[in-house]
Amino acid sequence: MRIGVVNNLRAGKSQEQVSRMLGFLRSHPDVLHVETEHAGVMPEALAELARQEVDLLVVNGGDGTLQYVLTELLGAGVFGDRVPLVAPLRAGRTNMSAMDLVADKDPLRGLQALLECAEDGRIAERVEPRRVLRVSYGYGIQRAAQYGMFFGAGIIKRAIELNHRLFDKDGQRNTLEGVPGATLVTAGLIGRMITGDHTGILTPDKVQILLDGEEVDQGEFHLVIASTLSRLFARMRPFWGQGPGGVRFTALAAPCQSFGRAAPGILRGNPPSWVNPQTGYTSRNVDRAELRMSCGFTVDGELWQPDPDRSIALSAERVVHFVRA
Repeated sequence: MRIGVVNNLRAGKSQEQVSRMLGFLRSHPDVLHVETEHAGVMPEALAELARQEVDLLVVNGGDGTLQYVLTELLGAGVFGDRVPLVAPLRAGRTNMSAMDLVADKDPLRGLQALLECAEDGRIAERVEPRRVLRVSYGYGIQRAAQYGMFFGAGIIKRAIELNHRLFDKDGQRNTLEGVPGATLVTAGLIGRMITGDHTGILTPDKVQILLDGEEVDQGEFHLVIASTLSRLFARMRPFWGQGPGGVRFTALAAPCQSFGRAAPGILRGNPPSWVNPQTGYTSRNVDRAELRMSCGFTVDGELWQPDPDRSIALSAERVVHFVRA
């Protein structure tokens, strides 16, 4: 089995972490590795690993790095028809996907465990097939597509921007940036919603939603999210819908009834029985969600800014075989 590592040198929590990883890789010349400092070099970096016929692609970065990798693999087809095994390390500011796969907290220790399993022929024990979200957006036939594990619009997108402004000032990373900061910001916004504050960052957005062709009645929403993950950051599971579809979809309309009483159950994926579309809460597992909206959105923490009357389609036909690191 040929193992390749794509290193996002800007994703690590510290320069020490980056240096430790590069030192480890230099001491393992049988492991191929390429380094990237920005998204623009990602296609060529992955193409080099594809030319080397890598079977297991280790992603040393966070959710954003993994999102770029998945888009190149599934959208651009950089590996051709063959998609390698993908092992995300917990090496970024946010690591929802790696955490959902129960990756080791220490990315270097996770990589060491992978190499030991590969040497012993036990990689299959760590493989977990997962659907990947396809986010197609644009106008008419002029459409682009991103691949990732999480889509969000409304409060969640603006919360990510607020998190960056609060904890990543002047380009300097803060210990609260990423999951800790996102948890604090989200908790604060939920508290404001409970008090009935719907101003500023909490102002609802107009979104037209079709779920498997069926229109959702409400026209303004505080939050629209979709994912193929089992849980999000801070162990949240805000999906409780039924159905065989691969896209887990949840939307909170404006207004939604008694959000303070509903919130604890919603965050655990087990809300009270009165939480339903009639009271402003929609959650379903669907094959396809279609959105017409002018607000911005996020895919795995990467941000797209508002664009008038943008059309978005969410689906999850593709499956990637992930490996727990």
